Amino acid sequence: MNIYEKMIKCALDSQKRAYTPYSKFNVGAAVLTESGKIYGGCNIENASYTPTICAERVAIFKAIYDGEKR
Repeated sequence: MNIYEKMIKCALDSQKRAYTPYSKFNVGAAVLTESGKIYGGCNIENASYTPTICAERVAIFKAIYDGEKR
């Protein structure tokens, strides 16, 4: 499996973890860091909408939390 196939699998797996009680529109994303690690993220909704976060940001925040910068 090449890196792109791994990223697609990560995004699809992440999509299953989405929390979307309002839109019912699950989104998954994958981020590839310079070190070669892949981070997944999903969208998370909130009733007040402002705290809602997109899948891409979740994946990026997870990578940064783990010390990745690029």
